[in-house]
Amino acid sequence: MNEKHHNDNNGGKTLSRRTFLKALGLGTATAAAPVIVSCASGDGAKPAAQEPPVGKMIYRENPKTKEKVSILGYGMMRLPATNGQPFGRDNDAEIDQEMINQQIDYAIEHGVNYFDTSPAYCKGQSEHATGIALSRHKRDEYFIATKLSNFAPETWSREASIEMFQNSLKELQVDYIDYLLLHSVGGSNDEMTAMEVFEARYINNGILDYLLEQREKGIIRNLGFSYHGDIAVFDHLLANHDKYKWDFVQIEMNYVDWKHAKAFEEDNTNAEYLYAELDKRAIPAVIMEPLLGGRLASLPQPLARKILVRDPERTLASWAFRFVGSFPRVLTVLSGMTYMEHLKENLCTYCPLEELNDDEKEFLYGIAEELVSYNTIPCNDCKYCMPCPYGIDIPGVLTHYNKCIAEGNLSRDRNDPDYARARRAFLIGYDRSVPKLRQADHCIGCGHCVRHCPQRIQIPREMERINNYVEALKRNIDRGLEA
Repeated sequence: MNEKHHNDNNGGKTLSRRTFLKALGLGTATAAAPVIVSCASGDGAKPAAQEPPVGKMIYRENPKTKEKVSILGYGMMRLPATNGQPFGRDNDAEIDQEMINQQIDYAIEHGVNYFDTSPAYCKGQSEHATGIALSRHKRDEYFIATKLSNFAPETWSREASIEMFQNSLKELQVDYIDYLLLHSVGGSNDEMTAMEVFEARYINNGILDYLLEQREKGIIRNLGFSYHGDIAVFDHLLANHDKYKWDFVQIEMNYVDWKHAKAFEEDNTNAEYLYAELDKRAIPAVIMEPLLGGRLASLPQPLARKILVRDPERTLASWAFRFVGSFPRVLTVLSGMTYMEHLKENLCTYCPLEELNDDEKEFLYGIAEELVSYNTIPCNDCKYCMPCPYGIDIPGVLTHYNKCIAEGNLSRDRNDPDYARARRAFLIGYDRSVPKLRQADHCIGCGHCVRHCPQRIQIPREMERINNYVEALKRNIDRGLEA
């Protein structure tokens, strides 16, 4: 739901609150209405959703333009395909333009006016599909955010980067871009540091100066950047705020990453720091990954139970969206809403937004403390690591592992009374969700994927770790995953 972008624990069926409460052992005394357990599903499951009200959207003011931006932003990274599944590399079906049109129409009707895309999304088709859908509306009804996604060295030349920017205008069918981002600054590669990569993409070729000129001309209305990776690049860009005058910055923020980003990968930076740095400079924050790649809508059952007991009327996802929406410097919160049901649920949360009080924030910080102890892998299913040169379904492998942790199907001890059931669930589920020729045992450790991962996951290491666990399960020996 990202600059990305996840659960279905019931065989592809949507859980009513009555069923979910029963599964958690909570009884059904308060189960009078349906509940949406998750707002996202990695395998196409579509949750039920209530009808959101019209005219209740919450807006935040852009301090530069004084324009009102909807607190809910539509992320156009995971679009629906004609076969009912999310469009992507593993889906041969075409993008469902008719459904995209319907969902954008519905979003605008209910007050959403911020739409985020990129030349890199949906195999390069997101901008085109977004442009078709939005061009059917008046230009002053929406704000378009897109990115200069010049990741590949062959796009680092001035000519190639300018061509990419001009093509975005063409695909989006607009004369100006409302919000233009330097895409995913902070990443490095095998030969260059993160700062060297940033300078090659935007400084040495004069592209940042070019973008600043486009802002002066009004072709770019707001200029900012999205950040992943090395904090030195983030700090450098903010240290030069007087020079560049950033209009906004996009950061990853959720109630886990607020204090525990480093619990997943040591190179990540806590959102508490990122937000504070923007706040002290009065720079609006655009939020990505409010659900941590869908994992906060698909919590391990003990944690889901705690949240549901706290308030049976709210979904797991709504708590996460309310958290990020409760910070005043947040301009908009991005969600990749593949299905109409996802859109409706998020609209219900933000139409209007009921901000968290201090006690509720502390409650979520406690949930975060427990979640990091589960040792999940911070894969947000963005698929930037794909395609793998050796055909491995990297997101599929990591998602299955995380799902098994959430469902209690990761057993380390043969003496555990639940070992046989968990072993069977893990192995059968693995073969069903990831074809054998695309599983972790085919990883040769080339590292091609690592340089593209925004979360800085050491993917070959995780592939080896998971494969060792799988092989131990197959041999039925007592050998678990290391902490």
